[in-house]
Order: sequence, then structure tokens, then C-alpha cells
Amino acid sequence: MNNYKFILSGGGTGGHIYPAIAIANELKEMYPDAEFLFVGAKGRMEMEKVPQAGYKIEGLWISGLQRKLTFKNMLFPLKVISSLYRSKQIIKKFKPNAVIGTGGFASGPLLRMAAGKNIPCVLQEQNSYAGITNKLLAGKVQKICVAYDGMDRFFEANKIVKTGNPVRKDLVEMKATKQQALEFFGLKSNKPVLLVLGGSLGAKRVNTLIKEQLPLFASLGVQVIWQCGKLYYQDYKNCQNENVLVFDFLNKMDFAYAAADLIISRAGAGSVSELSIVGKPVIFIPSPNVAEDHQTKNALAYADKNAAILIKEKELDVKFKTVFTDLFQNKERQVELGENIKKQALPNATKNIALEVQKLLNK
Repeated sequence: MNNYKFILSGGGTGGHIYPAIAIANELKEMYPDAEFLFVGAKGRMEMEKVPQAGYKIEGLWISGLQRKLTFKNMLFPLKVISSLYRSKQIIKKFKPNAVIGTGGFASGPLLRMAAGKNIPCVLQEQNSYAGITNKLLAGKVQKICVAYDGMDRFFEANKIVKTGNPVRKDLVEMKATKQQALEFFGLKSNKPVLLVLGGSLGAKRVNTLIKEQLPLFASLGVQVIWQCGKLYYQDYKNCQNENVLVFDFLNKMDFAYAAADLIISRAGAGSVSELSIVGKPVIFIPSPNVAEDHQTKNALAYADKNAAILIKEKELDVKFKTVFTDLFQNKERQVELGENIKKQALPNATKNIALEVQKLLNK
């Protein structure tokens, strides 16, 4: 049977959306005649990104709880009831053979209703600290695909499969050479390149840091590819010159990674997994403003293995200049970090997750 039907649900951030799209693409290769439907949260970025990837999407009226008492929180029970009812309708109409959840608000109601109909369900948990939606769903699904060791703190051990996190195929099969990448960006081959990644929307504190440190980078002869995020592009585009390239979003990530000698990045699960495959020296600056501080935990899992450097936001003013300069001047340390982070890579993650789905279909 090739004409399976799959629902994938996950969103709110790129860290939930892009893994879902990667899994759908892999399943499409395995089952060319399969049908796919995504379920996301209305008004969130998945409603734009999923259609761009060529898939249909349905939106639920759902959002997370705010940390303080707000009108939105008062609406939360209504949103849950509405989303459960809408999920039931979607499942009844589409009749999926399997459902895959990659985290985020929308996956909660959808997988809850699918599991209640005895439809095979797979969770994909990207972080080293499980998200609240996945923790709530864990008892109702058949398999949970994870990227870190020690996840039996959150889930039943017999459901866990360590697959790693899905990453874009162009990175796994990265063919761009450093010279091609430098030419693409118009950079000089006799100067090192620093790549700065703050996520698709941007990271305010990282952007402030980079602007402050531009004189340092200039003094060291460093060229900078700086993804500041679409929320901050207007604030920083004037920093651009022949040695500093400022982007709201990088569409050619394979070229950006190929050009880089050093990387500064947030520590979202998707970024960490990509950087493991790339194998370059990384300084992680985790966002402290995420659930359960999971970015710090992600970065710590690598720093503890001497596979990356971790600097917390509150330590940047004191530590960054010294840490960056020391790393820049120590080529052996750069090689060591690059080799160690590459050892953490799980490049076949997407295929392995798809194979777990296949096993459930064959039962």
C-alpha cells in the first residue's frame, strides 16, 4: 500500500515546523502516492511556511499560556475545547493512517484526538528538556523520537528511540565549497569569516552584542555574515560594509555554513543539530526566554563534551571579548571544537524517524 495518509502537526517556531516538513519530505520519498496534511496554530508562522514547502495546512484556534494573567489566558480553556473539536473534524474527514507531532501548541489537541481514535502516533522531541505538550502526550503515543540521551527522565524508556533531529537535506549533502561560498557572498578568501545566527525572527541581545563588538572583529580582520532576523533588520542594516554583511534571513544556509570559520548561535534544537553536521567551532548564546530554559540545557549538553563554548546572556559583558579573542587566536582549539561537535551529529535522523513511522504502519 502506497496511498497512505499522514497528518503532521507542530509549529509556533521554526524549530517545530522545519522538522515536520523534513519528515513529510522523507515519507513522500518512501510513499510517493501518499497524501499529507499539516495542522498548525492560526496566525503562527507555520500557516505561511508549510504552504511554501508545498503542503496543505489547517489552522486551529490555539495558543500557549502566558506567564502572567492576561485576557488571552482567560480564553485558553475555550481555545482548547475549540481545537479538540476542530481536530476531531479534521481527523474524521482526512482519515490518516498515522499522525506525527513535532511539538508546539497545535500538536496537543490534534494528537490527543488521534490517539483517542487508536491512530498510530509518533512524537518527535527536539530538545534535551522535553516540552510541555510532548510530556502531556507521551502516555498516549506509540513512539517518541529524541535527539539526546537521558530522555527517560520524561518518557517511558520502551517508547524512546534516539534518532536525532531532522535537518535540511542540503546540509546533510552539503556540496558547496568554501571558495564557492565566499564568492557567493562577495567575501575575501584571505580573511576569516564569522557567521552569526540569531534565529529566523532574530535575537535582541545577540544583535546588541554583535554591534558592540564590530570594532573588535575589525581589529582582528574578521569578516561577518550576520543574520539579525526580520524583526531587527531595519535597526542594523546600516552596519553593513564590505566586511560586514547583514541579512534578515539567510536562504542559502549551506553557503553560509561553508563560508564560516567560526559561528555564534542561539541553541535551539534545530540549530544545534545543524551545527553538529557542519562541524565548525561554535559559541552558543542560549536564549533565556524559552520554556524550561531548554536552550541552555541544549548548549550545556555540548559544552560538557567539549564540543562547543557556552556563554550565558548575563555573562556576555564580562566574558565575550576574552572568550572570542582566545578562540580566534587558538587554531588548535578551533579544530578540537569542530571535531568534537561533529561527533555528536546524527545525519540520518529524518530517515530514521520515517522508518519508525513505517514500522507502525506495518504492524
